[in-house]
This record gives sequence, structure tokens and C-alpha cells, in this order.
Amino acid sequence: MRFLITGSAGFLGAALANHLVREGHHVRGIDDLSTGNPDAMDDAIHFTRGDINDRPKLWTLLQEIDCVYHLAARVAVAESVLYPKEYNAVNVGGTVSLMEAMRDVGVGRVVFISSGAVYGEQDSQPLKENATPNPGSPYAVSKLASEFYVHTIGRLWGIDTVSLRVFNAYGPGQGLPVAHPPVIPNFLRQAVKEGTIVIHSDGKQTRDYVFVDDVVRAAVSAGSVPGINNLIINIGSGVETSLRELVQMILHLTNSKAEVIYNPRSDPGVLRMCADLAKAKEVLNYQPQVSLEEGLQLTLEKDKRFHTKVTAA
Repeated sequence: MRFLITGSAGFLGAALANHLVREGHHVRGIDDLSTGNPDAMDDAIHFTRGDINDRPKLWTLLQEIDCVYHLAARVAVAESVLYPKEYNAVNVGGTVSLMEAMRDVGVGRVVFISSGAVYGEQDSQPLKENATPNPGSPYAVSKLASEFYVHTIGRLWGIDTVSLRVFNAYGPGQGLPVAHPPVIPNFLRQAVKEGTIVIHSDGKQTRDYVFVDDVVRAAVSAGSVPGINNLIINIGSGVETSLRELVQMILHLTNSKAEVIYNPRSDPGVLRMCADLAKAKEVLNYQPQVSLEEGLQLTLEKDKRFHTKVTAA
């Protein structure tokens, strides 16, 4: 098949693009490289540096494409609180630009990578797709709005649409920006250098951590299986893990004596998050294959940034 991946130099985008290329597919990618890493992509990927709102460029890249994976987005929750206009322009505006370009060219399917963040605080767990969204940040709002645009434009113009609500993805190669780094690579970095792990609030808040390879498997299925038009599907591990449990697992795996500090005055965010995977199993035959402990070990082994301590452990 012939695929276009937006955000192809990002953490998930590059992993997906590399997997599809290894399977023998033709893969084009577009990324503005504001946060992506072009070196993460296989040389066989036909990469173009560009803006997701550049419709003429999209028209060119979409020629003869069978399916689009839409991952281009700004993704830092805390940053979105400061810059909601920018998040709306890229995440929502970029999604609309892509859907219009797909309509113009005649591309038949798009898989939109959404986020479990759209659920926000909920009274019950695990989270089912029919729960009423309660987004708690401009980032979450932008993902929810994009879902509505994707599915609405798809229905109006006969484009098959699927939205995958991906929970807390992690794995080798995940970015570590100075401001607002993701939890797992940040904690791993502090552990291997015997630094300080800072936990917001009391650390009892829970998340659903899903390994990158499991996300890629789900995305590949969503791009090809029939009969899933207009569906929203959770992709996670189905396991609820507290920050305290995560830290203890990381300290054990790295044999680290890093200091753990709790900041009781900081906002813990949503108190609980865990994905219900019944729909993913039914329609995508999705079953996560990598446990959190296994995924952390694989990340430590495959990501050279964490090798200072691992080889000695």
C-alpha cells in the first residue's frame, strides 16, 4: 500500500513509518521538524519537510496515496495551557487542512491519532469510548475538536475515518525536551544518572502506559482492516499504574539510588486513567503484547541515552 504519515519524524510517527517500510509499503512523510528527529526515520521513507497547513504541498504528497496516518500535532499539555491559540492553529487547523486536501485529491482513508487525554476526569474506570469527554487542557480540546472534524468531513465526502485514542505511549527514542519532558524517559534519565525524581502531588495518580510497538501494531491494523469506518477506538495497555508504582519499577530495573521527592503543591492532573480495550480487541484484534516492566527494560536496552547505568547494573 501507499501511505502518507504526517508528523513522521515524531516519536510515534517515525516508529510507524519505519515499521511500514520494513513491511514493504511505500511511505511518504511530512514533518515541520519543530520537535521531530529526521534521523529517526528509515532512509527508504520519502520525507518532505513542511507545514501541515500547507495545502498545495499536501496536494502533491497525497497523489496516489491509499491511507493517511495523521499524527502531526503539538503535544505538550502544559505548553498548551500557555499557548492555546498555537495549539488550535496546528492541531485543529492542520487537521482541517489535511481533510480538505484529502477530499480534493480523493484519498479514501485516514487514521487519526487522538489521545486518551480527551476523557479528562471521569467517575469510573476503565474508560470506555462512549464516555462523555471532559477535556482538561487546550491540548485535549484540540484533539477532541480534531476528532469531530475528521469524522464529520469524512461522512460528508465519503472518506473512511478512524480515530485511535492513544494513552501514555513510551519507548526507545521518545523525545526529552528541557521543558515538560514525558514522564517515563524523564524518570529513566534521572534514575540512570542517580539524579532526583520529582513526583507531582502524592504520586497516587494513575496512568495507562502503552509501549510504542503495541501502538504501531494497532495503527497498522486500523489502516487496513475493513468495516471500521467512523469508529473511535482506545489504544492502551489496559493496566492502571500509579506514579509511585512506576518509580519503584524504574528504580528496581536500573538498580538506582536516585532521590525521590514529592511536590505536594503541584497539580497531579487527572487522578485516574485506564483504557477499556474491548472495542480494540473486537474490531482490530488488538491485544497489547508488552508489559510495562518489559517495555521499560526494552527502552533501557535500546535507547543509548540510558546506557551509562544499565551496563553496570
